[in-house]
Amino acid sequence: MERSSGAIDERFSVVTENYARIMDDIADAAAKSGRRPEDIEFVAVTKTVPVDLINHSITLGVSHIGENRVQELSSKYDELLKDDLKISVIGHLQTNKAKQAVGMADMIQSIDSERVAREISLRAVQAGKQIECLIEVNIGEEESKSGIGFDEAEKLVCKAAELDGILVRGLMVIPPFDENAEKTRRYFEKIHKLFIDIGAKNNDNNNIVMKYLSMGMSSDYKEAILEGSNMIRVGSALYGKRNYNI
Repeated sequence: MERSSGAIDERFSVVTENYARIMDDIADAAAKSGRRPEDIEFVAVTKTVPVDLINHSITLGVSHIGENRVQELSSKYDELLKDDLKISVIGHLQTNKAKQAVGMADMIQSIDSERVAREISLRAVQAGKQIECLIEVNIGEEESKSGIGFDEAEKLVCKAAELDGILVRGLMVIPPFDENAEKTRRYFEKIHKLFIDIGAKNNDNNNIVMKYLSMGMSSDYKEAILEGSNMIRVGSALYGKRNYNI
């Protein structure tokens, strides 16, 4: 069923308002943490979001999008406004999707095993490309989530950095959900310390540049920034609840 022009305009208006509010939140949280708004990279999570709405957000200032599924990214890729657009794969990556992911993405935020890292390396070398990668850490050791265990994260950072075609650029984390913001902040604090420690230990290794700490989503991005995040991944707070048909 086709949407009326009024429905389309309303969707665009909501995203415009949401984007302005999020930018204000980022500026406020950045100031409280002693940083500038431009120090925080905003990744718009576009899972199930139709291309016209994604492109509208790009015209507002979104310059980095994150897709959970490679197949969905592929279905949208040709229609995206890609001038100066950075694309991340942020969902669990199966090895059989690595070739597609490397072909479309500028960054893969979800390396959670040496096996996945090796497949990304192979595909990047074949494509004559170097791709920025983050190591995904399962900070809560939750069976339902992907990610390397906290105690194994530094080892995987070093292993991935040895592989051709991969540029290790930091960590990504999704903490356990808790309505108590203080509990969530403790997870953020713990991963921020790990991020700093790995960077300090490897500051002479050009293949390991701990540039990005990707943590904080729609429900907790302000707290994440206060605890040191410099890359947040926001979907529903920007685009609304995921009820789109694409």
